[in-house]
Amino acid sequence: MTVLNKSLLANYDQIAAMPERVLQFGEGNFMRGFVDWMIHKLNQNNLFNGRVVVVQPIAQGLTKMINEQDGLYTLLLRGLQNGQIVEEQDLISAISRGINPYEDFNAYLECAKNPDLRFIISNTTEAGISYSAEDRYDDAPPASFPGKLTVLLHKRFTAFNGAADKGFVIIPCELIDRNGDNLKKIVLRLASEWNLGADFIAWVENANYFLNTLVDRIVTGYPKDEIAELTAKLGYEDKILNTAEPFHLWVIEGDKRFSEELPFTKIGLDVVWTDDMTPYRTRKVRILNGAHTMTVLAAYLYGLDTVKECMDDAKIRSFMEKGVFDEIIPTLDLSEKELRDFAAAVTERFANPFIRHYLLSISLNSTSKFKTRVLPSVLEYVNRKGQLPKVLSFSLAALFAFYRGTEIRGNVLIGKRPAGNEYNISDDQPVLELFQSLWSNCDGSRACVGQLVNTLLARTEMWGQNLNEVAGFADLVADYLFSIITKGVEESLKEVL
Repeated sequence: MTVLNKSLLANYDQIAAMPERVLQFGEGNFMRGFVDWMIHKLNQNNLFNGRVVVVQPIAQGLTKMINEQDGLYTLLLRGLQNGQIVEEQDLISAISRGINPYEDFNAYLECAKNPDLRFIISNTTEAGISYSAEDRYDDAPPASFPGKLTVLLHKRFTAFNGAADKGFVIIPCELIDRNGDNLKKIVLRLASEWNLGADFIAWVENANYFLNTLVDRIVTGYPKDEIAELTAKLGYEDKILNTAEPFHLWVIEGDKRFSEELPFTKIGLDVVWTDDMTPYRTRKVRILNGAHTMTVLAAYLYGLDTVKECMDDAKIRSFMEKGVFDEIIPTLDLSEKELRDFAAAVTERFANPFIRHYLLSISLNSTSKFKTRVLPSVLEYVNRKGQLPKVLSFSLAALFAFYRGTEIRGNVLIGKRPAGNEYNISDDQPVLELFQSLWSNCDGSRACVGQLVNTLLARTEMWGQNLNEVAGFADLVADYLFSIITKGVEESLKEVL
């Protein structure tokens, strides 16, 4: 069977004539299922007229396969929208070529001389935006993404004699807070340490725009379990076929004039240009991530294994929705309609029949996740309502029950489900050792459970404060925890629902 290539796309020559206007760090599933799909949609509507040259940020990657397929790949969007199953197929042609700077560093540097290049977009994992003292200007290439970017910016500055109109709009998509601000800070630090000159530093500051962003789409990648069936349907072999959910959201904080250059909203894409992305980040962390963290541990002890099973089970779905709609949304400051619409989309995404998201995968590092995703909602609910949120309090009790292990093997604590099968609890070693010690010395009585809860809530290094100071919280969590370990989650939920 033919491998996907330009001969299978009738208007490829017309597309290939478009200039390279975007340099993209990261060629993985997410960027191809999110950014490149959006650029493709703009080109289809004659609103961008530009292509993307992708740079492989680490030594191993997909650029060879991308080039073998002339930048082309298939994207399948599959999921639920308004209660209906949606399946869309698109042949994405936004990518012109891939560059591996570890094999052809000069090709990478040549991009700096392209006068059409306007945007730099990146997704190099959360660890990608980090300073490396080992990077040197003359490395070919520097190991870190900020190092590679600083070299490229300096080559650009030199090639165009510091022209103010040849700076870039830089849009990182890494999942860290204030990603643009952090990237700019590291670039300026490297420019100073590498003695690249005051004029260059001023050009980075004044001619380039580092935007902060928030991205949201589940991209499920290459569907290896279905590939034979999908290949037969497509009629060609696609080695980098990609799959994703229909939902997408891109919040971009920065000068709104750039929305005219990247007019995503004109074709109905869910892209928000804003002066302050904080409320949107808070909404995502508290509702989307919070719903995961508050639900999965109770659901796992209840006997479920995937997020989809949670949405199919009436009790667990009711638990999640009560927590989100009755206890989390009242603590947030965006309009209630906006929050409820977002929450409804979240529950629909969780019910996607094409995604198998395992609860144990989500359970990693649950203590730190609870601190950032759920605890702020607990505290704000108490602040605004003057009472404790029952569902969110129960979710902390479920966390303590999930972490009920008395044996550490290697770097995991071993828990036991009510049915008897073992599971791995993964967290920072001091956290695992604390739970192991406390549960090993607890006889399971209400008094002992209460003491265990008091000890855990007092750990300010775990929660950022002593949670025993929240009136009634320790007693409520201890009551729920005692109920979970004596009656099980299903029976205990009756007290909450």
